[in-house]
Amino acid sequence: MDIQARVQACLERAVANHECAGMTVLVRKNGQDALYAGAGYADVASGKKVQRDHIFRLYSQSKPVTAAAAMILVERGLLDLMDPVENFLPGFQGQQVYTPEGLKPATRPVWVMDLLGMTAGVAYPDADEVGRQTAKLFMENHEKILAGGGMSTVEFCDRMGQIPLAFQPGAHWRYSTCADILGAVIEVVSGKPFDEFLREELFIPLGMKDTGFWVPEDKRDRFVTCYKRVPGGVEPFGSLHLAVGDYTRRPAFCSGGAGLVSTLDDYAAFADMLMNEGEYQGKRILRPETVRYMTKSQLSDSVRAEMWDSLTGYGYGKLMRVCVEEGRWAGLTRLGEYGWDGWLGSYFANLPSEKLTILSMQNTTDTGTSSAMRKVRNVLLAAESAGEI
Repeated sequence: MDIQARVQACLERAVANHECAGMTVLVRKNGQDALYAGAGYADVASGKKVQRDHIFRLYSQSKPVTAAAAMILVERGLLDLMDPVENFLPGFQGQQVYTPEGLKPATRPVWVMDLLGMTAGVAYPDADEVGRQTAKLFMENHEKILAGGGMSTVEFCDRMGQIPLAFQPGAHWRYSTCADILGAVIEVVSGKPFDEFLREELFIPLGMKDTGFWVPEDKRDRFVTCYKRVPGGVEPFGSLHLAVGDYTRRPAFCSGGAGLVSTLDDYAAFADMLMNEGEYQGKRILRPETVRYMTKSQLSDSVRAEMWDSLTGYGYGKLMRVCVEEGRWAGLTRLGEYGWDGWLGSYFANLPSEKLTILSMQNTTDTGTSSAMRKVRNVLLAAESAGEI
């Protein structure tokens, strides 16, 4: 069985086992397409199969895009990574930190660098007090969105700063709303709405014509249905999640951590730009040194040890995982590879030493780096080492 057939079989098994509704994979080698495969459904009820040009929800795969936008401002001397977030979002002034002894003042402000490394002390909705207060804020915004409005990007993230921190800035790693807050910082520093900044600085230069925070009417036939797993299959999922989910209009809150939609080819352009150290088809987006910095882990060993078990062998920085130890992750890896994934299974990895990019789009909740994606990675990396790609 050749590599195309092996990857295709992985995808078809995932659909047959109800791991996902649909799944596509695109592999790029030396800046050229090396493999495309797809299986399953963009819409189960109508039987519409997933296609390469279908538009998927990125969720957390939005984060690397937000990091790149921040680094554009860093290159231009408009943003210092040690800038206190309170300089841009006043809600972060006078931060308090939860401790076993009660609230205590933060020993230093939250820095922009903390946002890039998930070390700011903020949270996603969760079971502890910081998570509960964050959940209440999200629910408040959900109600406003369902009523036809919603808090703005800056308003929502400024309100986030009014919630006490879970730990002292920089002390620990916690996956959280850091990228959302970074998007608000970018908006304030650039003087442009966050979505417009992304469009002008990244999407237009990279030709990412189907990437944004909502889906216009003329593109909705390519917008896949979202599903959740249930016993024996999948069913449509249409609820708001992390203040994201209404794609029929331009949102008031443009979530830098979860809000983007895109296609395989659009995201391939972004991945190509990073692989080419900031250049895409003759257009310079970032300088090589900036990309090299952006694709390195920024965590100390003690903080890295707090990351999820599913990221063993990886560090984290600039809103991406970075492989720092081969052989410790549960699958084939390459030192220096970087990328991220999303709640619905979108996935990207750049392997600079191999000039290899792996991209996937899925449309099923609670997926992240799925079992099917790990199997596909193993097939691809084994084949690449044997010269089959």
